[in-house]
Amino acid sequence: MGPAGFYIYYIFNWVFMLLPLPVLYIFSDFLFIILYYFPSYRREVVFTNLRNSFPEKSDEEIRSIEKKFYHHLADLFVEIPKLAHMSRKQAVKRATMTNPELLHRLFSEGRDIAAVMAHYNNWEWLQSIIYYTDYQTVSIYKPLRNKQFDRFMLQLREKRGMILTPMSNIIRTILGLRRNNTRGIYSFITDQTPPISELKYWTTFMNQDTPVYTGVEKVAIKYDMAVVFFNVQKIKRGHYSYTAEILFEHSADLPENTITEAHVRRLEELIRARPEYWIWSHKRWKHKRPAAQ
Repeated sequence: MGPAGFYIYYIFNWVFMLLPLPVLYIFSDFLFIILYYFPSYRREVVFTNLRNSFPEKSDEEIRSIEKKFYHHLADLFVEIPKLAHMSRKQAVKRATMTNPELLHRLFSEGRDIAAVMAHYNNWEWLQSIIYYTDYQTVSIYKPLRNKQFDRFMLQLREKRGMILTPMSNIIRTILGLRRNNTRGIYSFITDQTPPISELKYWTTFMNQDTPVYTGVEKVAIKYDMAVVFFNVQKIKRGHYSYTAEILFEHSADLPENTITEAHVRRLEELIRARPEYWIWSHKRWKHKRPAAQ
């Protein structure tokens, strides 16, 4: 999509998202038909990913998960842009933190936090965390190829005061906040596929050889951060809860790969419990583990 096409989409999307969520969910139901049936969106990729991840399940069970996933994906297409029009009251009502006292404790102890998140349930609505804590929230992001959409997502995420920084700039951001005596929650989405140049660590995830980013571990150990996993659960349509689960109080002296394996295993547990809420349409297993690894 070129710049002209993007701006047409942007204007239409801005006006369209003024509608209340119950109305938007009617459009989501129609979108599901397009995504799942005709013309469909990456059905082969989704089925293959599910089949390889759950070899013990029948084709009927896989199709059931697949269908639920596409319903969830259609909802995300209206929920994520809706953030642009959500007030503080709406954001807190629809994305509720269950245990803000954990963040309060770590903040009072002067600790920075390395927060682990994934493309599970609605990860974007986690932006409401700023209403539950005095921490400065920092999101480490991977720039999108489409510059217009990249700018759109940056504006969406920065609207509530979040700082966005690419991984290449994270150390500078941490040092800058520390010089100002500002405590930070540094959020990493860890289930993305690393580029070929960064295929450094492999593990078994969902029954498959999987390369994993180790950036969260390196940053946490370097600055002895507390490591927190955000468990996002869907309460009902349009309502989510998220719980901060502490994986490690301190990380400076942990053995190599301990943090990485801990958050990978926790995400795997969540996916196995409710697989329809993970994004299966990405080509996560396009790389093969080298024989030496």
